[in-house]
Amino acid sequence: MQPDGTRHGYYPEPTPWAAGLAVAIFVGVLAAVAVYAFGVALAEVPHVGWLLAVVVNVIAVGGVTPTVWRWRHIVVTRWVLGGVAAGVVLGWLVLLIAAFLA
Repeated sequence: MQPDGTRHGYYPEPTPWAAGLAVAIFVGVLAAVAVYAFGVALAEVPHVGWLLAVVVNVIAVGGVTPTVWRWRHIVVTRWVLGGVAAGVVLGWLVLLIAAFLA
């Protein structure tokens, strides 16, 4: 019988919380700034601004979602994907607030 916490006969490495959270926060901030900047740039297009920004963001997220779903179990990549997901949501929230305040 194997001890608790083992899988396939080896002891798993501890989760690198400090490094992982640092990577997730850094990538999240970059993603939030990118989504916000791109959304604001698209929103300045005459006649179709905010609609264009929403459509492009939805298409981009819809296109990336299958790849993100497949990569979610890869050890290092999950921190990056978590940061990107949080950054995109934060960018959308800031864009929404900016749209209502404009």
